[in-house]
Amino acid sequence: MTTSAASAPAPAPRPRTGVVWEDAVAAYDFGPGHPMSPVRLELTAHLAREAGLLDRDDVELLPAPVASDAQLAALHDDEYVAAVRAASDPATRPDEDALRPFGIGSEDTPAFDGIHDASARLVGGTLGAVEAIVGGRVGCAVNFTGGMHHARASQAAGFCVYNDAALGILRALDLGEPRVVYVDLDVHHGDGVERALWDEPRAVTISLHESGEVLFPGTGFLQDTGGAGAPGSAVNIPLPPRTGAAGWLRAIDAVVVPLVRAIRPTLLVTQHGCDTHRDDPLADLAVTVEAQVAAMRMMRELADEVCGGRWLALGGGGYAVTDVVPRSWAQLVAVVAGADIDPAAPLPPGYVERVGELARAHGLPVPHRLTTFGDGAEAVLRPWSAGFDPDDDLDRAIQAARRVAFPEWGLDPYYD
Repeated sequence: MTTSAASAPAPAPRPRTGVVWEDAVAAYDFGPGHPMSPVRLELTAHLAREAGLLDRDDVELLPAPVASDAQLAALHDDEYVAAVRAASDPATRPDEDALRPFGIGSEDTPAFDGIHDASARLVGGTLGAVEAIVGGRVGCAVNFTGGMHHARASQAAGFCVYNDAALGILRALDLGEPRVVYVDLDVHHGDGVERALWDEPRAVTISLHESGEVLFPGTGFLQDTGGAGAPGSAVNIPLPPRTGAAGWLRAIDAVVVPLVRAIRPTLLVTQHGCDTHRDDPLADLAVTVEAQVAAMRMMRELADEVCGGRWLALGGGGYAVTDVVPRSWAQLVAVVAGADIDPAAPLPPGYVERVGELARAHGLPVPHRLTTFGDGAEAVLRPWSAGFDPDDDLDRAIQAARRVAFPEWGLDPYYD
């Protein structure tokens, strides 16, 4: 007996999506002129709201409370947390010489009033999202205010004070998650997360980034594959400068996708720093918003296929503050929520007006050609199965990464 289309059961609804947001996260502010302006967070939330993403019945706003010292202690040294706390108040702030060993007070990570609470709040958002997923309250979540992947146990680095990504993964493991895969798509190597999980066999870090030979933090090479207690738990895919949108997607398709399928995590955590974009002032890749959205959808498909949709997506870097970051991360909210937005769709007029207001108020450039969610450039993927070009720098980099990482997970670097 066959079942007619009319009587076929309806597909199960997507689980609820958690979105971390509260206005207080904009206090993560290193001051005028710093590349990591909190305007990028305010505009992202505004665009997501204007697009109707935050008002959906299947979306739940999650708070970003200040993480406790006990929560931070899962990764960060007590002395470091005490130094950050002291740097928060001008009355107790040590001099530059005392703060320098902790990475605070530099041009990258200057001290500011309330730096501890503002930084710990980003962690609180990620921890809450992890707990909501593991506890079954939501099926997936996004915290575009997080992704501070450079922070180390006892030192700030690369605009990152506390490492919410690593702390979130450690919390998931502490709650009994059997295996977590972390995929870092920021243009910079996810060094702090890799370091935190270097000897943790239940977690695998995969970082796709512009080569450390030419870009901060100068790490993330092929031979960096995990500690003695967790061989193969770190995977690095360093890309040549000027890698474009098609090549970037090709690398994800050729290395990240088959590895996640082979590792089969129970939770997928991804970092979506949008500083891979061709307009970003701090790096040298040439990716488009359309390609970034295609990568987000690839991560969603992997999460659905491998771990029942259990997925936490984080923000990260991104310094084209008014024209790129909000469009990319509003798309991230949409993709995680299963509410895809056509990149060719026009931006809401209220949002375009707000961009101008905030840009002028903060002395930032006002975009002149900001009309759609995307860049007007179709995302094209030439799959690895289409063939390998040994004369192409990118293909050689991809093949080198496959040769190093694939055997550890039972994959053939030449065929799988």
